[in-house]
Amino acid sequence: MIIDRAEVIVTSPDRNFVTLKLTTDDGLTGIGDATLNGRELAVVAYLKDHVVPLLLGRDAHRIEDTWQFLYRSAYWRRGPVTMAAIAAVDTALWDIKGKAAGMPVYQLLGGASRNGLLAYGHASGKTTEELFNSVRAHREQGYRAIRVQTGVPGLKSIYGIASNATYEANTGVRYDHEPAQRGALPSEEDWDTRSYLRHVPAVFEAVRSEFGPELPLLHDAHHRLTPIQAAQLGKSLEPYDLFWLEDVTPAENQEALRLVRQHTTTPLAIGEIFNSVWDYQQIIREQLIDYVRSAVTHTGGISHLKKVLDYAAQYQIKSGMHGPTDISPVGMAAAMHLGLSIHNFGIQEYMRHGAKTDQVFRQSFTWNDGYLHPGDRPGLGVELDVDEAGKYPYVQAYLPFNRLHDGTVHDW
Repeated sequence: MIIDRAEVIVTSPDRNFVTLKLTTDDGLTGIGDATLNGRELAVVAYLKDHVVPLLLGRDAHRIEDTWQFLYRSAYWRRGPVTMAAIAAVDTALWDIKGKAAGMPVYQLLGGASRNGLLAYGHASGKTTEELFNSVRAHREQGYRAIRVQTGVPGLKSIYGIASNATYEANTGVRYDHEPAQRGALPSEEDWDTRSYLRHVPAVFEAVRSEFGPELPLLHDAHHRLTPIQAAQLGKSLEPYDLFWLEDVTPAENQEALRLVRQHTTTPLAIGEIFNSVWDYQQIIREQLIDYVRSAVTHTGGISHLKKVLDYAAQYQIKSGMHGPTDISPVGMAAAMHLGLSIHNFGIQEYMRHGAKTDQVFRQSFTWNDGYLHPGDRPGLGVELDVDEAGKYPYVQAYLPFNRLHDGTVHDW
C-alpha cells in the first residue's frame, strides 16, 4: 500500500482542529490529529512544507520505519510542533492498517485489556453552589470520577472555570468546550497563589461533605506553583483522598517533584505538555509521578506514547491521557484504542465536544455508565466529513495568560 495523497485539513466548528488525511493507491484512507492549541498553523506549515512531500510514495504499512524516518531525519528532534506532526502521520497510518486488516486498532495493539475506559469529567464553579451543581450535572451524565476546579475569592477570572467571567463577557457563553478565545490577542486572567492555597482545601472539604468519600476527585494546579507551594497543597489535600493532583509545578523543572514527593502522599499526574519519552525519563525512573498525562496527539502518536507507557509500567505508573476538547475526536479515538489495550491504564480525561464538531468528525465510540469504548469499526472508528469541515474555516484563537496583582506575567 503506497501513500499517493496527503491532505492537511483545517476546520473550526467549535474550535480549531488540524487533521492529516492520507490516501493509499488502493483507496484506503487514514486520519490523524495534529491540533496544537493556539499554535495550530505552525503544525500546518510543518506538515505541508516539510512532511507531506516525504510521505508520498512510502509504504503505508511501514509505521515504525516512517516514525523513525520523520523523527531522526529532521535532525532537530522533539518539540510540540514536530511531535504533533509526527503523531498525525503515525495515527493516520494505524488507521489505515486497521482498515486494511478489517480490525479496530486496539486489536492490532494486542487486544483489549479491559471492557471499557473509566473517564473523568470537568466540574467547576465560581462559587461552591455553582460547583456543586456542576458536580451533580456530571454525575447525571454518567461520570464516575470528576475533576474539581474552583473560583478563588478576589480573583476575577482563572483557569478551569467554565463560567469564566472574562470569557462570558467577550462571547456570551460558557467555555465548557474551549477556553481558547477567538480574536487577535489572548485574554488576560489574574492570579494569587496565597489566596488559592488558602481556599482550595476548604472547597474539597465541602465537596467531600456533600458527595461522600467514594467519588474519585481530581484537581489541576496547572503549573502555577513553586515546589514548596506544590508540596503545601498536596499535604493540605491529603485528608480528601484525591485520585490525583495534576501539574503542580512548571513541567520544565523535573527535580522540583523530588521536594513535592518528600512532603505529600497525594498522587501526582504530570505531562500534558510533554512530547517525548525523554521528558519522562527521570521522573519515571525516580518514581516521582503516578500518572502519565500526555496525549497521543502531542507525543508522537500511538507508537511513541505506547513506548512511554510501557516504560512507566515497569514502575507501576499508570496512564491518564490528556483529553479535553483541544484533542480532536481523532486524537481521542487514538487514546481510547491505546488505553483499551495497555495493561497500566489509569483513567481517561473526557470532555465532550460540541455538536458542530460531532458533525465534522463522525465517531463510533460509546459512553456507557462512566466508561468509554472506541467501538469495533476497522481502524480508529472516526471519519472526517470533508464537506462539513469546509463550512468552518480557521479562526485565530489564543489560550489566556496570567498576571499577578503587580503585573508580572505568571504561568497559566
